Amino acid sequence: MSKFPIPNHYPWFNPELDLFFARTVNMDPERIWRAWTEPELLKPWFCPKPWGVAECEIDLRPGGVFSTTMKSPEGMLVPNVGCFVEIVKNKKLVWTNTMGPGFRPVAPHAMTEGGQGAFQFTGMIFLEAVSEGTKYTAVVAHGTKEHREIHAQMGFEQGWGTALDQLLEFMRDK
Repeated sequence: MSKFPIPNHYPWFNPELDLFFARTVNMDPERIWRAWTEPELLKPWFCPKPWGVAECEIDLRPGGVFSTTMKSPEGMLVPNVGCFVEIVKNKKLVWTNTMGPGFRPVAPHAMTEGGQGAFQFTGMIFLEAVSEGTKYTAVVAHGTKEHREIHAQMGFEQGWGTALDQLLEFMRDK
């Protein structure tokens, strides 16, 4: 698990349902924010390689679409459509795949092609300026223990860590 404990200001965190990743990185929150909120900046780093992002749509407002289509090394496309829930520029980004654009509920079987491998979640990115750069915290809340376990077995912490490393490398000169 991450080297940071769950801070007291996440009293809703449930270790049976949620996953947590935190790291201090040498980059300002503003550049990390841009990487998360501009489609052309998100696509190069969002998936751990050799996976990639074939398409990305971001409508940065509550209820606005957050859609990525991931592409496997074999060319399989995996669409992920959700919506933003809360946006605090350069500090907090919350989205979910339990709802589509306009806060419309999404059926769990509709989340991936053929309904395979789908799990519902709400993702949260917290950016806090610190002397070393940014304390980057990601929390992913799941509705069931089964969905948390699916995500954990996919390699949540390693995958999100790799994606963060890719973000930092890509955004170094941006």
